[in-house]
Amino acid sequence: MAWTHDQMAARAARELQDGFYVNLGIRLPTRVANFVNPAIDVWLQSENGMLGIGPYPTEDQVDPDVINAGKKTVTTLPGTSIVGSHDSFAMVRGGKINLSILGALQVSARGDLANWMIPGKMVKGMGGAMDLVAGVGRVIVLMEHVAWRKDGGWDMKILRECTLPLTGLAVVARIITDLCVLDVVEGGLQLVELADGVTRASVEKMTGVALL
Repeated sequence: MAWTHDQMAARAARELQDGFYVNLGIRLPTRVANFVNPAIDVWLQSENGMLGIGPYPTEDQVDPDVINAGKKTVTTLPGTSIVGSHDSFAMVRGGKINLSILGALQVSARGDLANWMIPGKMVKGMGGAMDLVAGVGRVIVLMEHVAWRKDGGWDMKILRECTLPLTGLAVVARIITDLCVLDVVEGGLQLVELADGVTRASVEKMTGVALL
């Protein structure tokens, strides 16, 4: 067994703290907006120019002009600000964002992050991840534990050393996957939590570095 994408997003939402300003990366991290604890005051930021992202809209709430960085329609909240991307990146580069939750292609045992390109495949651009890992206080990766191939096989995404072009060196603090939660600590990766029904042995089999 493993966590579903929604369960992964709900687990990541537990990382949010009252008063935080939080950037959500594209694809899987955007789901975190659906699971924010209503008892805390959190402002979700999108690099395309939104501060105050609400959950995904219902069918009658869809507004094609209100989108996140992944071009998915979202909702606004009381107090939401719509700004230019230059203001959005000023928040990031100015150290105003407490936490960023990003996807990844690979993460190393040191917390190195590779998440912007696979050589030989079409690249739309590096996006804002390089700014985010340099300007945000804490970076959490939310991703599937391995990359599944069309032939049914899989490739490890958590490795001793990344093999893909790097976004940042030693920038990741925590990794949340469909199998577990790992912390990047001195000396490697520490197993913090297992998904329901998942064993340590199965995690170790799919991880390219020994766990502390």
